Amino acid sequence: MSLQVAVAGGSMPLIGAAVPSRRDVSAQRAAQAEAVKAEAWDLVHAAQQGDAGAFGKLYDRYVDMVFRYVLFRLGDRDLAEDVTSETFLRALRRITSVSYQGRDVGAWFVTIARNLILDHVKSSRFRLEVVTDEVSEGGASPFTGSTAQAPAGPEQQVISRATSSELFRCIDQLGTDQRECILLRFMQGLSVAETAEIMQRNEGAIKALQHRAVRRLAQLLPSGLR
Repeated sequence: MSLQVAVAGGSMPLIGAAVPSRRDVSAQRAAQAEAVKAEAWDLVHAAQQGDAGAFGKLYDRYVDMVFRYVLFRLGDRDLAEDVTSETFLRALRRITSVSYQGRDVGAWFVTIARNLILDHVKSSRFRLEVVTDEVSEGGASPFTGSTAQAPAGPEQQVISRATSSELFRCIDQLGTDQRECILLRFMQGLSVAETAEIMQRNEGAIKALQHRAVRRLAQLLPSGLR
């Protein structure tokens, strides 16, 4: 069949078809992420006006994200469930005080959860541990994130090539700050700015911390997974 006949017959043209550039795809993803972020803040504003259903939607959207973070930090499922519940109770009590600052709403929930974890650690001297199977339970792939696209590049390649069990085992050998940075950036999919706000550091410090953490991971991972 000739190209002319194929086109006349309604087939898709083989020549001149527009292929989206990498820049176009990146712009589209960024626009989609901004739309999701804006929708979440619309729910926050509705909840601030007394719409209980809006807060329920926020809970449904972010509860898994918060639970994974807490479970990863504490390594105890029952305790993680309690901390997650307390996180959203505190968020509900403080919903009128939160305002848009360019970040995703999920970063605010994670900040509350992090403060609860720190309170728990101070009171009980609980050792932060990394768990493996439970964190990735339920079909969620570790280090894919739920709110943003994980950054591409050499650092992401180190993460994506590793199997979950080996990755978590190696992460457990990192220092506390490096471990949390990896968790927030790659598992939760938070941006550098959001991670910096949660960890109370500037963005440059987070970038340097991430670089050191991934470099250390690359050294710890078995050679076949690097």
